[in-house]
Amino acid sequence: MSEFAYADFINGQYEPLLSTDQIQKRITELAQEISDDYENNCPVLIGVLNGAFIFMGDLVKQLTINCEVDFIKISSYGKAKKSSGKIDVLKDIDCHLEGRDVLVIEDIVDSGLSVKFLEQKIKSCEPNSLKFVSLLQKKDSAQVDFEIDYLGFWIPNEFVVGYGLDFAQKLRNLPAIYILK
Repeated sequence: MSEFAYADFINGQYEPLLSTDQIQKRITELAQEISDDYENNCPVLIGVLNGAFIFMGDLVKQLTINCEVDFIKISSYGKAKKSSGKIDVLKDIDCHLEGRDVLVIEDIVDSGLSVKFLEQKIKSCEPNSLKFVSLLQKKDSAQVDFEIDYLGFWIPNEFVVGYGLDFAQKLRNLPAIYILK
């Protein structure tokens, strides 16, 4: 952790929300649910960069099924704490999705605009099925109605960092999740 980030922790800028143990326990449960649901299939898991990379890595290691992995990178935050509402594709999906079972892996669902965008984009590729996995979903912040198929935790409508979640591309490396005050 950089001196600046460490100083902020010391000065009380962050409040613990989810511990490493809580996160890992829930990931084990999600991996079992997904493995059971896709027992005889080989789904394509599409991680949404950059935030989902740690969650997705831990989830994939716990799956007991065959799967393929790909990534998409989108942006709606930039360096702000709030989504701009405009979604840019910075890195597109490389694999062929037509007729495939697809699971999109997100770190957090906030307004729902990103998952709605991804749903429309991926459905245009004509997959066999499409489901969404998210480690976190904020309560009372949705701008669009969207149900997550595999959800880790409901969290308060606060800005969070750690375990892949960032503020201006920093603090992703924290092993737990904290509320940024």
